[in-house]
Amino acid sequence: MLPGLCMLMYCTACTSKKEEKEEAGRYAVTNPLATDTSFTKSYVSQIRSLRNIEIRAQEKGYLQNIYVDEGQFVKASQLLFRIMPKLYEAEYQKAQAETKAAEIEVQNTRLLADKNVVSKNELAMARARLDQARASASLARLHLSFTEIRAPFDGTIDRIPLKLGSLIDEGELLTSLSDNTQMYAYFNVSEPEYLDYQTNEANRGNRKVKLLLANNQQLPYPGDVETIESEFDSETGNIAFRARFPNPQRLLRNGETGKVQMTVPLHHALIIPQKATYEIQDKTYVFVVGNDHRVHSRYISIASEMPDLYVIGSGLKETDKILLEGVQKVKDDDHINFVYQSPKTVISQLKLKTE
Repeated sequence: MLPGLCMLMYCTACTSKKEEKEEAGRYAVTNPLATDTSFTKSYVSQIRSLRNIEIRAQEKGYLQNIYVDEGQFVKASQLLFRIMPKLYEAEYQKAQAETKAAEIEVQNTRLLADKNVVSKNELAMARARLDQARASASLARLHLSFTEIRAPFDGTIDRIPLKLGSLIDEGELLTSLSDNTQMYAYFNVSEPEYLDYQTNEANRGNRKVKLLLANNQQLPYPGDVETIESEFDSETGNIAFRARFPNPQRLLRNGETGKVQMTVPLHHALIIPQKATYEIQDKTYVFVVGNDHRVHSRYISIASEMPDLYVIGSGLKETDKILLEGVQKVKDDDHINFVYQSPKTVISQLKLKTE
């Protein structure tokens, strides 16, 4: 009686351990998911003002007045600097006096010409001297106006390197002026991405993009992709895109950096979780489960990458069953027991936006 009981207990224990082993050997399996989706791709960008110019002196002289401060917002035509105008005022007054003298000479010569005292050529010469005097006066007035430097448009003043009393040469930099009401973000796109963008124009939706700032905060105003440069960079193989962003709060400044975030649509994309893959020598593989419950290693190409997910370029079909978990525990041609999980259930637990 006792030996039989022992044998029964031994057999029961063996069966329990076998069942536990089989249960432990059950792996999750799923299919690739074919769906329409989109993902956000980030591009490092350089931010530039809508207009950013250098303001330089057009005349030589001493810096007599500075009417603005660094970082100040100024209006169009506002006076910014004055170069000591005394010399140019004197030259203008001299030119005005010469013009008046030439006008008097023309009047006298006309009277004499009417009486045939002098020839018509003398009158023509007097008129020519008057025209020359007027041109000299206009030029002197122009030089005098150059002693006042005014803002060509509304904008923000940059650093002012010179101080009052500095001797300024013609063409010397006084400051820079930036129109920051709107900003340009320039970012480089690879040739394949450019081709996808251009050929799938009808499917990509609008040209709206977002801007992630250096502090990882997103600019609250979306931008628009406006233009693409005409040539690729021969060294990098990239081409520059330009997006325009509104900047009503003047948060963005010329020279900042950020990341342009572009939404890329994918139509009938084949998607699998990244955890279902493994790599050997920079190549990506999955285990495909056959009808005989045996796993077989298969190379796949990755078209795009998203958080937790891969978009398959080639190597899999929608009907293929792939090993979801335990890819590090099995070997090629192993026989496994598996539990099938719906791809929608699997993907819904990951970071994917499906449509």
